[in-house]
Amino acid sequence: MNPYQQGQSGYPQQPYLHNIGFSNTAPQSFGNPMPMAGFPTMGYPPPQPGYSAASGYPQSSQPYPQQNTGYPPSQGYPNSAQGYTQSSQGYSQTAQGYPPSAQGYPQSAQGYPQSAQGYPQAQTGYPQASPGYPETNKYQGYPPHNESHAQSQQTYSVSSNPVANTTKSKPTVVPVNPFDPREDAAVLRKAMKGFGTDEKAIIQVLTRRSNEQRLRIAFEFKTLYGKDLVSDLKSETSGKFEDLLVALMTPLPQFYAKELHDATAGIGTDEDVLIEVMCTMSNHEIHVIKQAYTAIYGTLLEDDLRGDTSGNFKRLMTSLCMGNRSEDFHVDQQKAREDARSLLQAGELRLGTDESVFNAVLCSRSFPQLAAIFQEYHFLTGHDIDDAIKAEFSGDLEKALRAIVKVVRNKPLFFAERLHKSMKGLGTNDRQLIRIMVTRCEVDLGDISNMFHSKYGETLQSWIEGDCSGHYKKCLLGLLGLY
Repeated sequence: MNPYQQGQSGYPQQPYLHNIGFSNTAPQSFGNPMPMAGFPTMGYPPPQPGYSAASGYPQSSQPYPQQNTGYPPSQGYPNSAQGYTQSSQGYSQTAQGYPPSAQGYPQSAQGYPQSAQGYPQAQTGYPQASPGYPETNKYQGYPPHNESHAQSQQTYSVSSNPVANTTKSKPTVVPVNPFDPREDAAVLRKAMKGFGTDEKAIIQVLTRRSNEQRLRIAFEFKTLYGKDLVSDLKSETSGKFEDLLVALMTPLPQFYAKELHDATAGIGTDEDVLIEVMCTMSNHEIHVIKQAYTAIYGTLLEDDLRGDTSGNFKRLMTSLCMGNRSEDFHVDQQKAREDARSLLQAGELRLGTDESVFNAVLCSRSFPQLAAIFQEYHFLTGHDIDDAIKAEFSGDLEKALRAIVKVVRNKPLFFAERLHKSMKGLGTNDRQLIRIMVTRCEVDLGDISNMFHSKYGETLQSWIEGDCSGHYKKCLLGLLGLY
């Protein structure tokens, strides 16, 4: 289903789809990176105080600056101009069309004559859309697109890595700009029209667009040709290449929801998928995934997780599913010391293990706070928290707790290990490979690739080339920016 057709005939109302991804605090692929006519601009920050939503001009609640009282109030600027505020509100002094020397006009220039320097003749009464205000100032107070992208990436990284205040994640797929979805739709139509398929054209379009942009292309494709792009792609391709293209064309919340559903549906449970998704998502991402899950399957994610897991692992999944981790990134060293002592007393210093203490600490503390707790634990015991978890726990609960520790310390390394595991040995876990490549390419796949090379001494590219083939391999390399 195309996300922009919600509420139409045959499609249920799904309000969460107005947010194609997650939020400004999530990876760039989870928000709308560019302002597009008719669609929500999720990639821009909220309007700054003092600016009207329509024109970008200051509100009329503050009086005109006192230093301009030397000009007769009845001449030049009428009373309706009292909404003009000082440049400290967000207007750069050079962006107004007034030269710096305009701050002090001679007294003889009574009433702002039409010949006054820096004032266009058509602007004597502060008309709407005056030439003195360039159109580029429409979004004053908003960062440029590339800065918004960097801020989005950095904000998400802070929620997952305590050292992200000084580092920025490296995506391998970024929104293309300028972006013409109709032109891309025409390219895809031509690639699939008639006999044969131009797979190269399909790969080069879809691996060089963000998830949100791919959805725009699908929307325009149906508008122009009356056909569903995903259906056409499925009819023209097959195998793992088809699976990868369908994953690329799925909105990320829906994609995560489907992965979680398939992991719990049927006989048996794929706990690795539950751990990979639930232990790495931020609060807001978990809430949006839960919304998508209920909209698609009609059941609660929490209920399905509880129904397919058991014991302490079920309790851990339930806690993570609440999406209630602290997001206060100030580190309280005293509380970290207390939590480290609590973990020590609940594990190594007693017969048996009090799993509830580990559950409470690892599911509720912020990632920077957890990093401080792990340091205090090492200081108290002389060994790493990871070693203690290996000694005290087993099975899926051990995997999940260790996954949280790894994500806190180095999320790209966690995914690098997952990628290595998916291609190691005989056969390939293609579903895991596709999931990580598709969901991380707009977030930190560049960092993951670097960590892969650092840990295993071989490049991620060489492993993909050795384990995959055909257009499937080329499409994966395209997501790495190498095709």
